[in-house]
Amino acid sequence: MANRRDSRIEPSFEGPPRAKSSGGLSVSEEDRVVPSNRKASAKRKTAKAKSSRGGRGRSRRGLFSVLGRLAYWCFVLGIWGGIAVAGIVIYYGAKMPAATTWSIPDRAPNIKIVSVDGQLLANRGMSGGEAVGLHEMSPYIPEAVIAIEDRRFYSHFGVDPIGLSRAIVTNLLGGHFSQGGSTLTQQLAKNLFLKPDRTLERKVQEVLLALWLEHKHTKDQILEMYLNRVYFGSGAYGVEAASRRYFGKSARDVTLSEAALLAGLLKAPSRLSPARDPKAAEERSQLVLAAMRDEGKISAKELTSAMSAPATRAASYWTGSENYVADTIMEELPDLIGDVRGDIVVDTTVDLTLQKLAEQSIRRLIDESGKKLNVTQGALVSIDDSGAVRAMVGGYDYSTSQFDRASEARRQPGSAFKPFVYMAALEAGRTPDSTRNDAPIKIGNWTPDNYGGKYFGKVTLATALAKSLNSVAAQLTMEVGPNAVVEAAHRMGIQSDLQANTSIALGTSEVTPLELTSAYVPFANGGYKPDIHFIRRVTTAEGKVLYEGGGGSAPRVVKPEIVGMMNSMMTGTVEIGTAKKAAFAWPSAGKTGTSQNSRDAWFVGYTANLTTGVWFGNDDGTPMKKVTGGALPAQAWHEFMVAAHEGVPVRPLPGTWKSTPADTVVPDEIPSADVAPPVPSASVGHSAPAVSVAAPVARAPQPPAPLRVARPAQTVDADGSGMPSDDDSTTASIKHPVPPGDVGGPTKKRKTSILDILGGG
Repeated sequence: MANRRDSRIEPSFEGPPRAKSSGGLSVSEEDRVVPSNRKASAKRKTAKAKSSRGGRGRSRRGLFSVLGRLAYWCFVLGIWGGIAVAGIVIYYGAKMPAATTWSIPDRAPNIKIVSVDGQLLANRGMSGGEAVGLHEMSPYIPEAVIAIEDRRFYSHFGVDPIGLSRAIVTNLLGGHFSQGGSTLTQQLAKNLFLKPDRTLERKVQEVLLALWLEHKHTKDQILEMYLNRVYFGSGAYGVEAASRRYFGKSARDVTLSEAALLAGLLKAPSRLSPARDPKAAEERSQLVLAAMRDEGKISAKELTSAMSAPATRAASYWTGSENYVADTIMEELPDLIGDVRGDIVVDTTVDLTLQKLAEQSIRRLIDESGKKLNVTQGALVSIDDSGAVRAMVGGYDYSTSQFDRASEARRQPGSAFKPFVYMAALEAGRTPDSTRNDAPIKIGNWTPDNYGGKYFGKVTLATALAKSLNSVAAQLTMEVGPNAVVEAAHRMGIQSDLQANTSIALGTSEVTPLELTSAYVPFANGGYKPDIHFIRRVTTAEGKVLYEGGGGSAPRVVKPEIVGMMNSMMTGTVEIGTAKKAAFAWPSAGKTGTSQNSRDAWFVGYTANLTTGVWFGNDDGTPMKKVTGGALPAQAWHEFMVAAHEGVPVRPLPGTWKSTPADTVVPDEIPSADVAPPVPSASVGHSAPAVSVAAPVARAPQPPAPLRVARPAQTVDADGSGMPSDDDSTTASIKHPVPPGDVGGPTKKRKTSILDILGGG
């Protein structure tokens, strides 16, 4: 036990056992319950130093730990985000057709309509313009578009990560969607294949299609497709349509300032269109120019010059009267070639120089006299002897009204219809030297007064037509019958329904300027009725002929001797009658017309080259202020025809007729009770039915039975100087009162009395 105790080691707190002091037990400083101040102070200093070094280490280790954790979770989230994006792409991509079936859809067909000498009249179709190669268009256009829309176009792969990131940051900071990160390739993909919906699905598909486009096509091909299909506002798709729409020129000729304006429209085509807001369009174009300068596309001098260019102001709609022609052609085209499946070129018969002359004449006269005379609209049609329409103006301004008054508006022709009455009378055996008594007449309840109440007694038919005497026209209609007049008008080219009543003598049945003018063409070409046409040929863009006008023979519709007599009589209208203002150096003829209360004013006249009809009036039928056919219409006709015949060799009107006044008043000129008036030969077209004729000045013993009149109308054809004066050398003027001459009741067979002959029969 003693050994065990002696070998036991007692616990110790400080190193090896200390040697016992000489004095026995002792307590060291550490063993004290309350250590001394000196020792405690030293201990605190040592502990504080250790604590300071340990804190700095822990701070550094904590920062690295946070950054590490952040990087770790970003990496994890990136992986999961990538997986999510891949899933979305796979999901929406699976809903698309297989990439092997993708193809660029055909561009909407363009219909290029050109004049007889190859100048552009208009473009029609969904695009409104033809496709133009990148090397053909002004180089400023692609440079401006790239500078403002996609400055890294030639360096990215269809998607621009930098531009997309910038757009996301800008939109987040702004709190609203203000920038898009789409490249030109993405925009093309959207325009070609997708709807404009702002959905995640559409955006994913847009990216996939953009990558496919970049893989299949070169950058220049993508840019060319984009510029020829993108919308530029105001109905214009593609740079060619936009250039024509806003500047009236081809994209090949666009200037720097104009290119900047076009590029600026892409942000908001409808809102920034110069046809809607010229100021906004100009401000946007200034930003485009600045972007081009920043990108080094233009010099400082070019920038200054372009900035000083005047703002572009475009009409709110396509302007120019040639668009009336284009609209008419578009209506006829399906009947000639069927559906349009590719770009085509339509060669027309229209002479653009004559078209502009006609438009200028109509506008000038309305601008000068419109307010004073209450005239707001006018129309002009000019047709050559072959039936080719050389000019057609359908109104004052196409941009404000696209309604074509030349081919669609039916108006009363007034006395411009009388040539068909006189032609029917000549075919029934009368001659220009036949005489009638110009006096007040009454047909039922209708009294066709002469203009100004002036009557001229015994006159020849030539004088009656030149002076546009209503009573004589009514008498002739009663003699030959309204049906014969209707037949003659339809045979010559009138297509509208005509009411076969006596008032037709004064043009109460409505017609269009186009058909009335076309019905005068046989007078100009010797008696033939050609097909009226606007289109000569239709070809594809590659030159393949789809349609070509045959120019076949026109049927004869009136005998040569009748043509000669009619031309002789209507020449008097220009020389001594109501259309003196229309006269010019060429042999010409025609007829004025004015409907009741001057609602319509006409002059249709012709030379051996051209037949031209002019109409003035108001769309709502409001009366003009004493405007007659011998006034504005004759003036417009004169201006147009003088310019159209400049430098053209003079040609006489077809047909000849020699007056024999001494032989005019003979009993057999007027059909007797047993003889029906002659009818046109079958060789000249339709046969007119045999009709019974009332005496030209019948003094009936009993009151006549009333006639049904569609629209009683008084026609006037004078403009003051146009009507004969009291001292007219041709025929003495007779004013009221004059002996009445009643012609009324149903047409009856009746023997001619000596009183009829003395009265002018």
